[in-house]
Amino acid sequence: MTKVNIHEAKTHFSRLVERALAGEEIVIARSGKPLLKLVPLEGVGTLRPIGLHRQTVGDDFEVRSLALLTDDELAGWERPDL
Repeated sequence: MTKVNIHEAKTHFSRLVERALAGEEIVIARSGKPLLKLVPLEGVGTLRPIGLHRQTVGDDFEVRSLALLTDDELAGWERPDL
């Protein structure tokens, strides 16, 4: 737990927010007496781990190299001239 006075909190607020988001407990005090605790809201500041999104591609999806595509298939992926 880190205790900072109000003046220091105002001066370094952005840094203190980043530290709180990283899991550090920040207490803001006046005249050495704790007044507030700076903590992130539940679920805020955390990144969702890669791979936990819902499946968006069907089970029958087949990954193929572009080299294996026919000219007609490849043309379907190319952007038309605007």
